[in-house]
Amino acid sequence: MRRTVLGGFTAAALAAASLLALPAHAAAPKLTAKVVQGSVWSSGYGADVVVANNGDAASAGWTVEFDLPAGTTVSSSWSSTRTQSGQHYKFVNVSYNGAVAPGASTSFGFNAAGLGLPLNCTLNGAPCGGGSSTPSPSPTVSSSPSPSPSPSPSSSPSPTPTPTPTVTTPPGPVVDVSTAAQLTAALAAAAPGQTIRLAPGEYHGVFGTTRPGTEAQRITLTGPRTAVLVNDGPSGDAPDCPTPTPGWDPGYGLWLSGAPYWNLTGFTVKDSKKGVVLDGSHHVTVDGIYVHHVEEEGVHFRRSSADGVIRNSVIEYTGLVQPGYGEGVYLGSANSNWGCHGNSGGVDRSDRVLVENNRIGPYIAAEPIDVKEGTFAGIIRGNTFDGRGISGQNSADSWIDVKGIDYLIEGNTGTFAAPGTFANGYETHNPGTTPSFPNGCGNVWRNNTSDLGGVGAYAIRITSPSSCTARPNVVYASNKVTGAVSGLTNVPVTP
Repeated sequence: MRRTVLGGFTAAALAAASLLALPAHAAAPKLTAKVVQGSVWSSGYGADVVVANNGDAASAGWTVEFDLPAGTTVSSSWSSTRTQSGQHYKFVNVSYNGAVAPGASTSFGFNAAGLGLPLNCTLNGAPCGGGSSTPSPSPTVSSSPSPSPSPSPSSSPSPTPTPTPTVTTPPGPVVDVSTAAQLTAALAAAAPGQTIRLAPGEYHGVFGTTRPGTEAQRITLTGPRTAVLVNDGPSGDAPDCPTPTPGWDPGYGLWLSGAPYWNLTGFTVKDSKKGVVLDGSHHVTVDGIYVHHVEEEGVHFRRSSADGVIRNSVIEYTGLVQPGYGEGVYLGSANSNWGCHGNSGGVDRSDRVLVENNRIGPYIAAEPIDVKEGTFAGIIRGNTFDGRGISGQNSADSWIDVKGIDYLIEGNTGTFAAPGTFANGYETHNPGTTPSFPNGCGNVWRNNTSDLGGVGAYAIRITSPSSCTARPNVVYASNKVTGAVSGLTNVPVTP
């Protein structure tokens, strides 16, 4: 028999029943965006846009839009796909930073020509600070503290990297590691198609691999920025040429030797003799890593490590012990070192390396990028160079020294301010030039923005035009310069 029981409910019970009848809360992301102005110069500024998730589900992607006042434009950007309509800019996540976990954040960055700040910022159509879909007046803009003028190995300003990129794990088997011993073992046993995933924490040890991936099945080493590799070496007796040798620790933070087709993403390398060294390791992609406080170079493509990529990364505070050998990104080897590193016809052919959308500096003691003789056809594009702290030692007095051949250098933004020694923004040199290797020739500059801080002579100085008559360097009129003692360049400009 059917019974009616409603009459037996009290008012409180009815209220409770109503609450129980409400649908369960659906987990959802709650994204906000904040513009953080990192550096300012006389004609522009650089900024990071931090996208944070305060919700309880991961985001599937994000789109940040804002307007800039008349007279200010975005000159370059990184870690996003940018489109523009007049003074309105739209930035959409790229493959590795769209999924933002609850409580996590990711970022992209841009450089502005002009000093106007973003207006009407929206994130996925809602105000960047959260709330209704009515456009907000502007995002929060703050200035990062400037570092003190004299860094040293023992006491230097705190680095200010772009926040951790969100890392997407590729398909395939995953090896999770959380200790130095586990990482050492995983690198020694790495197999094509495998991902080695770092847990947050510091890993102290000797980290390297000789295990190759393949074109179809790359090997990935990935982790958050809070996964930090530290090499407390070097130690042992070094061989005549740097090769993996039992009992010898070269002091490198991470060393790939004869290990092509790797992805290195997200993590940090610090407090090592060198940061990341690639020897005979072609087709390696370095994406979104952070290298700082190393004694010598930050990232070195060496021993014909061709067709590599370094993008969306931050490199600063290098050359802490040997300032003249503290380059940010080092492509190839000097001809005096080809006896060890010239394994391709006697030349280090670390060719066709793409250096894209990185922030290099401040306190790179040598050049932010050194392009060595004998290398060909690289692309250096969309990077930000902060020249504070360039030492002037070992002829290091520019953002890039180009001794390679047929490089394209475009869309970069460079600034210089004290302290440091600064002669020109970009320079060429021609060591060991022969008909087969017209070093320092055939290079192209376009759409670069340079602020020489009233110190540097030329934005682009071609050291010896007569050495490149058959393969001249080309400087386009689209390059812009402010704060130059002498001007844009010392050679005729191409319209």
